[in-house]
Amino acid sequence: MRKVSFAEFGGPDVLQLIDAEEPHAGPGRIRIAVRAAGVNPVDWRVREGQVLGAHPIELPSGVGLDAAGVVDEVGEGVTGVEVGDRVFGEGSSTYAEFAVLGAWARMPEGLSFEEAAGYPSVVETALRVIREVGVRPGQTLLVSGASGGVGSAVLQIARDRGIRVIGTAGAANQEYLRDLGAVATTYGEGWVERVRRLGEVDAALDLAGSGVIRELVELTGAPEKVVSIADLGAPEFGVRFSGVAGSVPVALAEAVDLIVRGKLHIPVEKSYALTEAAAAHVDSQAGHTRGRRVVVI
Repeated sequence: MRKVSFAEFGGPDVLQLIDAEEPHAGPGRIRIAVRAAGVNPVDWRVREGQVLGAHPIELPSGVGLDAAGVVDEVGEGVTGVEVGDRVFGEGSSTYAEFAVLGAWARMPEGLSFEEAAGYPSVVETALRVIREVGVRPGQTLLVSGASGGVGSAVLQIARDRGIRVIGTAGAANQEYLRDLGAVATTYGEGWVERVRRLGEVDAALDLAGSGVIRELVELTGAPEKVVSIADLGAPEFGVRFSGVAGSVPVALAEAVDLIVRGKLHIPVEKSYALTEAAAAHVDSQAGHTRGRRVVVI
């Protein structure tokens, strides 16, 4: 099969499309013929060799966690899923023609493979940081870098829970944030005062890593009211850096429920071929995403 791999840490140019042996589903796992794989910031952070609290990476390594596709192998002990089922979930080395998943759910009706591939890690992360920051119904959550995949999920999940959300993003994404139910404002010079004029902030999330931790602590009044998924320097300010995933099966079940109820939709901004994995990483690192980026097989 074909898969994207890297033999050394570095920039996007270390990614190579290679011929590799097909993986197989061990106990408690399934294998899918991948139709699309989600592009996540963790993909390029791992490629760069950043320390994120995860297991050490053995080189050469595949790329990708999220995928959607068709089940073609079911491992020992797995029930409730059959060969031919359309599923989405999380595994490893998903920028490939075949991938093994450790967590999965059946795709809701009407969802394309490209759309489905954008949900697993994004929804798990959104649910995790909302829980960790401790924001409650009736309170106001500030989301810095709100237009990307995780931000899109956070805004919709928070609104479904009765949480008021203020989101910061570029000028081009203001209407997008408002469409998701957020009170929108731009980042850049004067952004702190613009947020203050929108009301008191009870908790804040840093999703973009744009050097705003100090200001988020100032706005919320305490470092324990801020969580970052993007700034490795956050602990220097007493702020929690959230880099370790929680229960993906629980997140997938909640994602299905939200999608079926019409409470969650994350658009695909751009799709890439396997041969364009490096370009996908370049674009992901540049930010300014509206929704998700996916690799289509």
